[in-house]
Amino acid sequence: MDWHDFMSETEANIDKLNREIPQTFKGFGIMGQAAKADGALSEKTKEFIALGIAIATRCDSCIGFHVRSLVRLNATREEFCEALAMATYMGGGPSYAFSAKALKAYDLYAAEAKDA
Repeated sequence: MDWHDFMSETEANIDKLNREIPQTFKGFGIMGQAAKADGALSEKTKEFIALGIAIATRCDSCIGFHVRSLVRLNATREEFCEALAMATYMGGGPSYAFSAKALKAYDLYAAEAKDA
């Protein structure tokens, strides 16, 4: 999978849908901002939770979005791999395969962030 092509296509599809259902888009955005705000849990911790759910539900686009957020939040590869171990433990074989996909995305985006 080419993560850049896949995420560009996903974002284009979402943008098109958002133009058709602007109120839903607005509401989803407000909900996301509230859910990700630092509180008792940091945004980074919440993004790790979201990544685990994305892996468990086998959502490639969700994996891409949350991996990029974790890179932005300076998640280390060690933290990331520990989260993948928990996701694999909780989800078994399918989560193992999707954790491998997530690690590939992390390595790509983290390398780009390092070079930027």
